[in-house]
Amino acid sequence: MRKSVIFGAIAAIGIGAAIYTSQISLVPTANAANAEIDPKLAAFARYTKVVGIVQKYYVEDINLSDIVTKSLQGMLSNLDAHSSYLDEKQYKSLKVETEGEFGGLGITVGMKNGALTVIAPIEGTPAYKAGIQAGDVILKIDDKSTLNMTIDEAVNLMRGKPKTKIELTIVRKSEAKPLKVGITREIINIQSVKSYKVEDGIMYVSIASFDKKVVENVSKALSENKSNLKGVVLDLRNDPGGLLDQAIGVVDLFVEKGVIVSQKGRVKEENVVYEASGKAPFKDIPVAVLVNAGSASASEIVSGALQDHKRAIIVGEKTFGKGSVQVILPIDATDAVRLTVARYYLPSGRTIQAVGVTPDIIMPAAKIADPVDDGFSVKEADLKKHLTGELEKLNKDSNAAKVQPKTVSKDSNGTNQAVETLQKDVQFQTALGVVKALVINKQAK
Repeated sequence: MRKSVIFGAIAAIGIGAAIYTSQISLVPTANAANAEIDPKLAAFARYTKVVGIVQKYYVEDINLSDIVTKSLQGMLSNLDAHSSYLDEKQYKSLKVETEGEFGGLGITVGMKNGALTVIAPIEGTPAYKAGIQAGDVILKIDDKSTLNMTIDEAVNLMRGKPKTKIELTIVRKSEAKPLKVGITREIINIQSVKSYKVEDGIMYVSIASFDKKVVENVSKALSENKSNLKGVVLDLRNDPGGLLDQAIGVVDLFVEKGVIVSQKGRVKEENVVYEASGKAPFKDIPVAVLVNAGSASASEIVSGALQDHKRAIIVGEKTFGKGSVQVILPIDATDAVRLTVARYYLPSGRTIQAVGVTPDIIMPAAKIADPVDDGFSVKEADLKKHLTGELEKLNKDSNAAKVQPKTVSKDSNGTNQAVETLQKDVQFQTALGVVKALVINKQAK
């Protein structure tokens, strides 16, 4: 199919290439003998023939190893946005970062509609301070276009030594032209859980990412106030995810019984159902959960499970839609495959992948917008065409707008400052109102 499309396109241009290739007998025609070949063997034979064609006729000299590597990269990247082939350099980078210090920007990225998209900036990191927002499409990293770039390639470009600078060119839905954002790499240290008492008996708990101590820290924060705990606002906005067991553990704090999440794949070992332990120390506490387009993976499992069990009201914006399971499968000591092996399913049986979690109460963070529009409700081809156009504009006009960095207060009283910020947060105030109503309803019963 791909061969006929390419040749058809060449012929339509009218440069005579189709005529030239038709004069070279590259692939023998099928006959009665090879028609009986096992389909799998026939497929591999077709692959080796194509490799031979490329090696013999491609305009530049290319060795067999490079051809195979490129074909593997193409095969994995065409399966889905999260599968990829890791060569020796990429595999080493993934396994360990033992030599020196590696600086980062503090953002999680993913592929959405074929574009490199910011899932979320992590609060307090260089990207957050520079003004990067969830949903921003990264058009260029320094002077390199991200179109057709894999996530691994993009991450490798953005990673570097601390104190070194990088410039991202981004496309933001609310802006008329691309924005240039200068960021200085730093070592990323994340405080995954923050908690404050916002009103009498109501706790605010924010999870920035699901690291290995999230359940412990959330449980500790709530237990310390359990005698007077009336309600909880759980903030999962801009939380890109993390460890599955921690997501399950957080739900287990509030849900007494039933399925929390399941994963299903083609291989039997990947089919697992995770259920509540029955402990649920906060099973009767009213909960509201805050989410947005930067909430992905583990945070979608938590919000979706609590929603399905009717244990929480979800407030905010539609989540990212990352509900697939990836594993690293070594090929040998030097390279590996990152492969999607399963999908997550919420207690009701619905999937997260490419769908996300829709809040019970849709509340935009700033200006009112169409609640159905998640910012990327366009076809992948249309988005790529738009981004290509933006690149062409940038090549003609280098005067892209500059993003002003955020002002980070030096106030030592972090708790008071955070609570004061929440008072101006429309989404939080909505969630707080929901919790108050749930508390009143509980007391009335």
